[in-house]
Amino acid sequence: MNNTLIVYYSLFQNTKNLALEIAKQTGGTLRELIPDKNYSFDYNTAAKEVRNEISRGFCPKLISGNESINDYQTIFIGTPNWFKTLAPPVMSFLRQHDFTGKIVIPFCTHGGGGFCQIESDIAKECSKSIILPGIAVNGTVAPKEVTNWLGTIGYKL
Repeated sequence: MNNTLIVYYSLFQNTKNLALEIAKQTGGTLRELIPDKNYSFDYNTAAKEVRNEISRGFCPKLISGNESINDYQTIFIGTPNWFKTLAPPVMSFLRQHDFTGKIVIPFCTHGGGGFCQIESDIAKECSKSIILPGIAVNGTVAPKEVTNWLGTIGYKL
């Protein structure tokens, strides 16, 4: 069994596309985080909802994707960059699991802001894990970019 897990949350499919490419190249298990309440599909309304949740430190209940991580040693964690940090469903996932001794690898999609605080926020929540350098993708995922990144961080099947 491959002991790699790719966990992600994606509202507008950008992060999902990056997660799919990582799964394709690593052979890892893909797991989508689905909160109990969907965000609006209107960008401006969703932005207001998210900004409010982040400012309150709200972590939504997950109805899917929150299963045990015990069988996995390497966990890729993907999120869109929302207001310089993680999407609240990803924070829910991080706070509900023990990452002690696991290898955690962040990835994000963004509209020009890069990682901002995402890597440090993940490191804070996963303080007893090994954090490897992540990838931040603006726009469409280039398979070669993922291949090069995986090589740079020394990921092996």
